[in-house]
Amino acid sequence: MSDLHSINEAINQRAGRKLLPSIGVGLFLIALVWLSLSTYRFLFAIVVAIAVVLGIRELNRALSAADIHLPLWALTAAGIGLSGATWLGGVSGLAVATAIALPCLLVLQLPRGTENFVKTASASALVLMYLPFLAGFLILLARPYNGLERVMTLVVLVGCNDTFAYLTGVIFGKHPLAPKISPKKTIEGLIGSLIFTVIGGSIAFHYIMGSDWWLGAIAGLVTVFTATAGDLIESALKRDLAIKDMSSLLPGHGGIMDRLDSVLFAAPALWLALEVVRRAQDSGLI
Repeated sequence: MSDLHSINEAINQRAGRKLLPSIGVGLFLIALVWLSLSTYRFLFAIVVAIAVVLGIRELNRALSAADIHLPLWALTAAGIGLSGATWLGGVSGLAVATAIALPCLLVLQLPRGTENFVKTASASALVLMYLPFLAGFLILLARPYNGLERVMTLVVLVGCNDTFAYLTGVIFGKHPLAPKISPKKTIEGLIGSLIFTVIGGSIAFHYIMGSDWWLGAIAGLVTVFTATAGDLIESALKRDLAIKDMSSLLPGHGGIMDRLDSVLFAAPALWLALEVVRRAQDSGLI
């Protein structure tokens, strides 16, 4: 028993995370996504909206430490509005809601005067695009009749990327991928995630989506680079703000943003890939 404890502690130290709580939280989140999509799909939009609101609060707290004060309630309302507009109006709803929300946020800065206007307005625009806008693509994936299959395919792709980057990095990692941004990430972890995400994508597209395996392999490649980029961008934000995690809400993961970082960049890429495939099939190209 003590040997298992020692192994677990060594893994935790090497990876910078507590492994068992991380697995438990991950399984709970997957079950929540599946349950919401398999009952009434609009519940998934509510889950996404709640995650967006929590993420906005985390970003507001982190930016406040750097003396950047966001219009929290306005951004919260924008996040809920974008989620609702996306569910009701699809990609057009997301685009129009974003086009309305951005100038409204800028106008709301005016009563504060000109001091730090550019800094606050820029941060507000970043948060709006980074969270509610990108999260809208999760809702776009869930809107069609096969929303469950589409979102669970994303879960498989991002899960393979994160899990096997973690495992291969812990076991084989020697060469840092981006030492100035995220010292724990390694080239070996990236290679491991690339191999297993391509395999996972092929299996998911064949058995979950009922589509060609090679399309899943391509989706796996795209997911590795988009999800890894999302992870590194959030790491860069945290390093610039001198924080380790956005919060301690999710044991083993940190905050909501620490869990959404990969998903936010992978979801638009998968949505676009599925749209291209659908239109190509409709036109008889594939």
